Amino acid sequence: MSDTTAVEANGIAARYEESDGERLLTFSGTGGSATVAQNVDGYAMLKVRTGPDGDEVERYYGFDMALDHAAELLGVPAGDLPVPDVAADMGM
Repeated sequence: MSDTTAVEANGIAARYEESDGERLLTFSGTGGSATVAQNVDGYAMLKVRTGPDGDEVERYYGFDMALDHAAELLGVPAGDLPVPDVAADMGM
């Protein structure tokens, strides 16, 4: 069973869920989608993917850097990405 939270701002939808041992934060907009993933224990590097089941593009220690890359994939400024409160502690 997964726990899901969704928010939307600046034309970007953000969906946070915990499923299959991972925390997934997926952003969707007109420029496509990008997912920031981390294990549910919260101690592993963040993976940036092209979507929840997409190819891994890069890994980061810091949440800010992962968000920058996700925003780049969507073609928007990182400040435009809405982050649900439950996902604010992702990263090392």
